[in-house]
Amino acid sequence: MLKPIRLVNKNFLSSLDISKEEFLGILDLAKNFKNKTLEIQFKDKVLGLIFDKSSTRTRVSFQVAMSRLGGTTIDLNPNSSQIGRGEPVKDTARVLSKYCDVLAIRTFKQSVIEEYAKWSTKPVINALTDIEHPCQALADFLTIKEEFGNFKNVVLTFVGDGNNVANSLILCGALLNLEIRIACPRGYEPNENIIQKALQIYEDKSLLKINNNPESCVIGANVIYTDVWSSMGEENHKEEKDKDFLGFSINKNLVSKANKDAIVLHCLPAYRDKEITDEIIESNKSRIFEQAENRLHAQQALLACLFS
Repeated sequence: MLKPIRLVNKNFLSSLDISKEEFLGILDLAKNFKNKTLEIQFKDKVLGLIFDKSSTRTRVSFQVAMSRLGGTTIDLNPNSSQIGRGEPVKDTARVLSKYCDVLAIRTFKQSVIEEYAKWSTKPVINALTDIEHPCQALADFLTIKEEFGNFKNVVLTFVGDGNNVANSLILCGALLNLEIRIACPRGYEPNENIIQKALQIYEDKSLLKINNNPESCVIGANVIYTDVWSSMGEENHKEEKDKDFLGFSINKNLVSKANKDAIVLHCLPAYRDKEITDEIIESNKSRIFEQAENRLHAQQALLACLFS
């Protein structure tokens, strides 16, 4: 019987907090949860959610994942708790460690979630920061594995802002030695520290490609991925970014230049007919809603491993 693997690191703050073997182990566990061939119960476990940013998929998928594991979830809304009144992180983290078995935190600065992890005696999960979105990447690569069977010769092209999602895709690509191409306007390249971390891990450094030409980036791609142009907290720059990202939409013409077997991903929410057309979202190339479902299964697997 397949069992959750015990992760070497207590926390999951970054895609690099797990090894390649642990990454693949989580995906295998998620597949079994999804296929209902595995049931594991942690009935006394409690997940605390601290979300400084809005959320639909992350919040709901974590809550359902905990429910399926037999545990419970507490939503610690900063607006209705002492967190929102300025209680120091080191105090909040130490107290919540007495009540909860794991914390999933969505915030802005990576340093905030690192501070929680420093003071918490229980595992801390990055549910999204401005730098990374590692739980999303787990679901993304689960979706890709379902489609192609493995990651051999898979080429993933991300078109859009070199944001937290792009950063996590780059790091996972390095773990798997998978070709990652990022097509973004000038000035919107991924985080340089993330790029350097990835290059230190890649067996073949030429597999990471970053340029400003979407059309050349999608040629030969098996996966085309995009995200919103203006992330949460960037509302004041929306008009400026809309202009800068003209020509970076996933549309029928762009998709036609990719491999015939290419699929399209989007981490949602999507602004239809902006970063991606309605036609492509609803096409037979789209695996966007399978990808969204896989947030549940990947996070259920991650939680099971952290509890083991």
